[in-house]
Amino acid sequence: MLKKVRVALAWVFWIGITLLLLDVSGVLHTYLGWMAKLQFLPAVLAVNVAVIVALVLLTLLFGRVYCSVICPLGVFQDGISWLGRRGSKRPYQYRKELKWLRYGVLALFVIALLAGIQAFVAFLAPYSAYGRMVQNLLQPVYIWGNNLFAAWAEKAGSYAFYSREVWLRSVPTLVVAVVTLVAIVALAFKGGRTYCNSICPVGTVLSFFSRFAMFRPVIDRSKCVHCKACEHHCKAHCIAIGKDTEKIDYSRCVDCFNCIGHCKTGALQYRFAWGKETAGQASQESRRAFMAGTAVALGAAAFKGIEARAQEGAKKLDGGLADLLPKQAPQRETPLTPPGSKSVKDFYRRCTGCQLCVAQCPNNVLRPSSDLEHLMQPQMSFERGWCRPECVRCAELCPAGAIGKITREEKTQYRVGVSQVNLAICVSACGKASCGKCAQACPSGAIQMVENKGNGQLMPVVAEELCTGCGACEYLCPVRPVSAITVNGRTQHI
Repeated sequence: MLKKVRVALAWVFWIGITLLLLDVSGVLHTYLGWMAKLQFLPAVLAVNVAVIVALVLLTLLFGRVYCSVICPLGVFQDGISWLGRRGSKRPYQYRKELKWLRYGVLALFVIALLAGIQAFVAFLAPYSAYGRMVQNLLQPVYIWGNNLFAAWAEKAGSYAFYSREVWLRSVPTLVVAVVTLVAIVALAFKGGRTYCNSICPVGTVLSFFSRFAMFRPVIDRSKCVHCKACEHHCKAHCIAIGKDTEKIDYSRCVDCFNCIGHCKTGALQYRFAWGKETAGQASQESRRAFMAGTAVALGAAAFKGIEARAQEGAKKLDGGLADLLPKQAPQRETPLTPPGSKSVKDFYRRCTGCQLCVAQCPNNVLRPSSDLEHLMQPQMSFERGWCRPECVRCAELCPAGAIGKITREEKTQYRVGVSQVNLAICVSACGKASCGKCAQACPSGAIQMVENKGNGQLMPVVAEELCTGCGACEYLCPVRPVSAITVNGRTQHI
């Protein structure tokens, strides 16, 4: 029964988070957005004390159920390991804990987190890794399916579906997603939870607490016949059964309950075991590791909280008569980060690169950065759309607090960038044509057409104090391949 409950809850979370990353309708985040906010690392970066405390207490009470129920990458590995064992008699075996690898990766992870090397953080964070795989590899297939239904609906005179564009947002992020998928599948197919218990920094942090879980699987030595059924079905490789050995490494146990389900003698039970002498009870060394790990994890969270608070363009047609060059992203002096982020620095130090905002952006404005410093983290660009003032979906979704919640009214005054005009290539300023599209499109009235005293032609002038950096002017500018008007980010948003 315990395993059935665990599997049912795991399916709910895995399907919910996957649909949240795939959704193109903009509806599901209202109902499923809370699942993303329950992820451990985003909660730490968002300084979401309630979620952090709840997850720590959950682990202290019941063990690492977070890893087998709430974490989508953990549930994904369970599915792969299940497929790997279909029709195979190859048993799992107990393996010693690779302390040098686990704690070495955690140390590097914390150092990168504190130093702001977010590309390394995003690469290892389990929720971010899963989001990257879904957004880059599965969402295009999902959108193609949606577009097929949209075509059928159009023929039937229905607007139940609408077509969405499928395009490659970032080649480096796609490559990382493929490499991550291959590595995870290879490890899980043969080794079960190898990634969780040898590499994953979130799993290592939670292992400090799971050693002392109040409820955990316990071996009754008087009933154990040393058949090794529990060891052979433990995908975490944390149960050791020998002639005189019955041991469970609770730091690596993810409470999948496979062992209990396969014990024929009833020697394994999931029960209250706080402070009792049981097989595999934490040693004094484990207690020291617990205290040290807790201090590191909480110290990193506190430091981050204090610090946080102190192209490819598609070919287009002009009236079906002429091919236009695809737009290219300009070189921006300062990156553009979404409205709701306090500043460029604050955004990139909090963002885990989970791709949720990228997957959900209805205007194709957000895409993963290819810049090495901010690799896989989102940035704004306007080759395929502009940031509409009525849309605050990314601010409603972000689980890490990198994009703070703002209302639609607040967004109309939230200034993340400022437009600059290149008069040398502006068709209106050069007298090649009467344009003014940038002034017509500007929702804040920041652009006005004034007379150029040099040649008498009208040219656009930007009132910087009014410009919000929405990108409407850059997106609608007819100049190709780089627009005559470019939006540069503001270092500090106002």
